[in-house]
Amino acid sequence: MDIFREAEGVDFGTLPGPVDTLLQQGVVAYRSDRLRADRLFRQALDLAPEALAAYLCLYKIHTYMGNLDVAREAALDGLREAARQAGWPADPENWPKGQSNADGAARFALFTLKALSFIELKRGERAAADTLLGILARVDPAGSVGWPVIASLAEGAAA
Repeated sequence: MDIFREAEGVDFGTLPGPVDTLLQQGVVAYRSDRLRADRLFRQALDLAPEALAAYLCLYKIHTYMGNLDVAREAALDGLREAARQAGWPADPENWPKGQSNADGAARFALFTLKALSFIELKRGERAAADTLLGILARVDPAGSVGWPVIASLAEGAAA
């Protein structure tokens, strides 16, 4: 599901009202004013830096727009926050193995690591993408967040 195509708003989960409002406004703004969408998502992060959905919105729009360096920074910030909330080390190399059934912040961390591997691949940073995919293979061996799709893309890019 593409969060930027929802017609009746997006279910971002439990968020403070003003943060949800900013994210909803950002999703709508993305269709016609991408700079405004960026500002709204950043305002949401300023209000609630623990709101993982705001990081998702930010790295997703910048990936869509091809602003891959900005997308990478937003994903890294979201990754650090999700790891903190999950009680995991900041360095994904040290995350606990076998987290395919993770939920909450841990699942967001895995999902964001997958997104970061895609961003690195798009940036032409194949070695970085491969490193992240290797971490995902250990931490999420079942591929619950869909990282095998990115691994397949990486393999295709190498051919």
